[in-house]
Amino acid sequence: MRKKVTVVGAGNVGASCATRIADKELADVVLVDIVEGVPQGKALDMLEACPVEGSDVKITGSNDYEPSANSDIVVVTAGFPRKPGMSRDDLLLKNAEIVKACIEPVAKYSPNAILIVVSNPLDAMCHVAMKVSGFSKNRVIGMAGVLDTARFRAFLAEAADVSVEQVVAFVLGGHGDTMVPLVRYTSVAGIPITEVLDAATLEKIVDRTRNGGAEIVKHLKTGSAYYAPSASVVEMVESILKDKKKVLPCTVYLEGEYGVKNLFIGVPVKLGARGIEKVYELPLAADEKAALQKSIDAVAELVKVLDAQK
Repeated sequence: MRKKVTVVGAGNVGASCATRIADKELADVVLVDIVEGVPQGKALDMLEACPVEGSDVKITGSNDYEPSANSDIVVVTAGFPRKPGMSRDDLLLKNAEIVKACIEPVAKYSPNAILIVVSNPLDAMCHVAMKVSGFSKNRVIGMAGVLDTARFRAFLAEAADVSVEQVVAFVLGGHGDTMVPLVRYTSVAGIPITEVLDAATLEKIVDRTRNGGAEIVKHLKTGSAYYAPSASVVEMVESILKDKKKVLPCTVYLEGEYGVKNLFIGVPVKLGARGIEKVYELPLAADEKAALQKSIDAVAELVKVLDAQK
């Protein structure tokens, strides 16, 4: 029996996720959205592409969650997208309500699923997802670090004129302006990035990475990124479904690691069939710790606002 992945939200990110999962033949896909006809139409369109792609999977569109029953993974992309001039934080309360409304039926129909949260502000929405679902911490994962790291790697490869495949990097912290690209742990085929690019160039790339989402929003004007976010989600989905045990930066619930308690923060983890199988705690220099603490404080402030809404 094939695995099943449900994608909640049939907008650009959700539809792109569903398409990539189907094209890679990773699982049957259920696309759920509240807008009548949209998930059905997009799912049918994707299904009709399968003969061309050579992908034998079933793709279903629905306005309710019943077809999603017994999903192995549920990807939550539903929510309001960012608009020019809008921070992720502006979305907090609006999207908290949407995520809550999505997670309740997900937990009912797929109590053993692994949740991958994409809705922004990401770190705070993971907090909502775990609270509403009651799932264990290894089964609630935020997609942020994979995307932020992909942007960092893309910019570094472009600047160094090297293969993006050989750039190894990690981004820690919250998904936003306070994220922490770790230059000290970055390399090209094992060569420290500081031996490849000068400090001024690296500083510019770190800043561009932190504002990577906003840069795309500025260009698009009426929407936000979806190609790279969906590719990042699918890398996580594949690692879980195939038990690949990839080490990826993801947003996870920490209980003491990095000095963080009871918050979702982006850190490197091992992703396998059970979801989060290990959290890797990297030794950090004083400036890295300070930058990470700033990011932690920003996430804590959002969660504080959420908790005050009880």
